[in-house]
Amino acid sequence: MGRKVTVATCSLNQWALDFEGNLQRILKSIEIAKHKGARYRLGPELEICGYGCWDHYYESDTLLHSLQVLAALLESPVTRDIICDVGMPVMHRNVRYNCRVIFLNRRILLIRPKMALANEGNYRELRWFTPWSRSRQTEEYFLPRMLQDLTKQETVPFGDAVLATRDTCIGSEICEELWTPHSPHVDMGLDGVEIFTNASGSHHVLRKAHARVDLVTMATTKNGGIYLLANQKGCDGDRLYYDGCAMIAMNGHIFAQGSQFSLDDVEVLTATLDLEDVRSYRAEISSRNLAASRVSPYPRVKVDFALSCHKDLLEPLSEPLEWKYHRPAEEISLGPACWLWDFLRRSQQAGFFLPLSGGVDSAATACLVYSLCRQVCEAVKNGNQEVLADVRTIVNQISYTPQDPRELCGRILTTCYMASENSSRETCNRATELAQQIGSHHIGLNIDPAVKAVVGIFSLVTGTSPLFAVQGGSSRENLALQNVQARIRMVVAYLFAQLSLWSRGARGGLLVLGSANVDESLLGYLTKYDCSSADINPIGGISKSDLRAFVQFCIERFQLPALQSILAAPATAELEPLTNGQVSQTDEVSVLRHVFRMPPSYPPVSVGDRTLSSAPGPLRTSPLPCVSDPRPREKF
Repeated sequence: MGRKVTVATCSLNQWALDFEGNLQRILKSIEIAKHKGARYRLGPELEICGYGCWDHYYESDTLLHSLQVLAALLESPVTRDIICDVGMPVMHRNVRYNCRVIFLNRRILLIRPKMALANEGNYRELRWFTPWSRSRQTEEYFLPRMLQDLTKQETVPFGDAVLATRDTCIGSEICEELWTPHSPHVDMGLDGVEIFTNASGSHHVLRKAHARVDLVTMATTKNGGIYLLANQKGCDGDRLYYDGCAMIAMNGHIFAQGSQFSLDDVEVLTATLDLEDVRSYRAEISSRNLAASRVSPYPRVKVDFALSCHKDLLEPLSEPLEWKYHRPAEEISLGPACWLWDFLRRSQQAGFFLPLSGGVDSAATACLVYSLCRQVCEAVKNGNQEVLADVRTIVNQISYTPQDPRELCGRILTTCYMASENSSRETCNRATELAQQIGSHHIGLNIDPAVKAVVGIFSLVTGTSPLFAVQGGSSRENLALQNVQARIRMVVAYLFAQLSLWSRGARGGLLVLGSANVDESLLGYLTKYDCSSADINPIGGISKSDLRAFVQFCIERFQLPALQSILAAPATAELEPLTNGQVSQTDEVSVLRHVFRMPPSYPPVSVGDRTLSSAPGPLRTSPLPCVSDPRPREKF
């Protein structure tokens, strides 16, 4: 006889310290899971308090409010007759752990602490949590009184154990543990665990979905079994964007795929699978069975509950599917745009302000906001009431319903071309044309009066007047005159971000967007405190080559022909005087001068697979990572 089980995993857009909102989203996911017939529901890592709480984890209130949310979950009728697996911080013997709390019908079955903490790159979990180091060991955890009254339990198991239901065995992993060389699912599977769960707080990186899918499918290919992965989605208050990608796999095949980028706050995946498929798959792998006969057993928490039931006999089984990946340019169009949407609605601002130079970087940033507008319109069209309510709050119009992305872009994005005497007509035209095609509210202004005023103060105090190199000035004078233009653009950007809506009779302020790619940061090719000093920089982790591919994608997907001329134009900061009205300064030469410290007439050199010439003109092969916004660069 078959043993069909329906299991659920989810992606939730949880906010750091939004305990009430997080509770409602958890309850909604459990309700959807039950409606779909699931008898086990898995949620993302630290879903009760939000992942990005940072040093708020040190505060006793964070632990207290997490316990209060857990009590509300235990008490809710929504959580009846389904095993619920939720994430929260737990203090045990004065040590703080990142835990899964698994409960059923007002009784806590197990508190399972995380055993491998992420502590590199963007993660600092060892700052706030301690890993559980006693493999296959548990001890008693004394419940706080508020939970004792609800559960009628004084203590519950705490540690590395698995759940033994009437019909199967379930083991937990938490995020980083899947990525370690010897993941817990290996030994758990050898000890008879048939369902593995992984609650993650995994952020978006280009092409990372491939690694996640490979890890999950390989885990069940070698050892058999069912694997559920849940993940946080959205920007929970940190600088990261968590990209969902919840999934359910069995025996090396994917059976349910969640969206990687979505404006939905709650997404629930379910699959109906046959435990006999796991057992027969494992029975055929003799090497696995030999290893299983020698493995040390896990403590088992017995649960008087079955994931399968008689009515499941008629339930159709889920079919395997082929994972659909986004290509990198499409990921850029979706991920950073979703992050911008979360950042905007949580900041309670009215939109964005972007210095638009007519170059690739600022054009790509503008396209991200346009992609955001397209996604918002699509979500509203599909009936997403949360997105509709948020966009009405942002534009301060309770009856507004966005339908046209260009019209919405005109409401939430203000672009500005900040000309100087060193700016060319070509870059101005490119910026204006792109603004018209995406529908942004566009401003053109000239910063020369401010530049001359600031330089005039210096001349008045010192009695000297700096000159550009082409006018006979030194390299120090030349760079200083470039940098003052860039820094004034930053000041002007913030002034207009704060007051431009006020001048138009609208409420609120604007978030200033930066447009410096990751190659600039690695090279140090930027001016400190120029337009890189923005509120947020949505392309700060994207390389120049990926940005160019994204802009080409926007030409095709969004029908923005203005981007063609932007891609074709030579990259230039336009901060040195023009020659006969034409640009004489290119980023290629600036990189060689100020980053590689080469004189203007230096012969061609090779950097990696690129050949660079210090003479003006096109690069010999492919372009060095460079920028196109009107700002000087200095190494720092």
